Amino acid sequence: VPPFNLSSSAPATFILTGIPGMEQLHVWISIPFCSMYLAALLGNGVLLFTIWSERSLHQPMYLFLSMLAVADLTLSTTVVPKMLALFWFQAREISFGACLTQMFFLHFTCSAESVILVAMALDRFVAICFPLRYGALLTPSAVAKTGLAALLRSFCIIFPCIFLLRRLPFCGHNVILHTYCEHMGIARLACADISLNVWYGLVVPFAVVLLDLVLIAVSYGFILLALSRLPSRSARHKAFHTCGSHACVLLLFYVPAAFTALTQRFGRNIPPEVHILLANLYVLFPPLLNPIVYGVRTRQIRDKVVKVFVCPKSHLLR
Repeated sequence: VPPFNLSSSAPATFILTGIPGMEQLHVWISIPFCSMYLAALLGNGVLLFTIWSERSLHQPMYLFLSMLAVADLTLSTTVVPKMLALFWFQAREISFGACLTQMFFLHFTCSAESVILVAMALDRFVAICFPLRYGALLTPSAVAKTGLAALLRSFCIIFPCIFLLRRLPFCGHNVILHTYCEHMGIARLACADISLNVWYGLVVPFAVVLLDLVLIAVSYGFILLALSRLPSRSARHKAFHTCGSHACVLLLFYVPAAFTALTQRFGRNIPPEVHILLANLYVLFPPLLNPIVYGVRTRQIRDKVVKVFVCPKSHLLR
């Protein structure tokens, strides 16, 4: 087979099995999954509406948070509706094109979220280390360019995966042992050498995420250094509190992502149902918990949510 034969024999449809060995429990598993998805939609929707409707929240920190909420909604919506259809109606079939589309948006959104988290770390770095230059450095234009950079970088990283998959012959193998389509799950069905897919899927995302983690670590290193020099204990506490929210979100995103990626490639002794359950929780937990973390820990957002939703009359009369 030529290395990039885009007209190779791809199946018309793939079959998603759900969670192997737990088919009898699919309906029961769907209840917490559906509840988490609806809560994620509500939480991120409330967050976006509050930031959009309150001019006082039109600041870089909250604009980055709204980008994160959009990415979270995209991530969960890319996967969960099809997963629930599989659990409830045994809708196992997915076309080759739809499978590639789901795979692309899944990995694309994860990559974009990583850039947004870097931007949020740099935002805190500038706010704490260079407070007098904050407004000059983080202008609305700079925030918009950061969002565009997140989209462009993610597209350039993930789009080649489509060509790496379309070049492969599948020889009738079309059963995916998962609840959704992802790069290596599709590649493993091919009846050809997939070493290029394995290396690209491992080296490129890990190199990019490692770069993001280095930038975040450097930002927080300077932040901690600056905080240690603050004379006021209340100022230190306030800065730590703001950074604590971001640190929680970082852990929620990177720890499950790293664990899922490593178990998929190296965890041969881990039962497949455990891996698939963890992979499903990965697309549900961050979208569910991110708005809760920021809503509970950030007083400005908490107050504005109450103002917009609990006291709407005062909000409208403002």
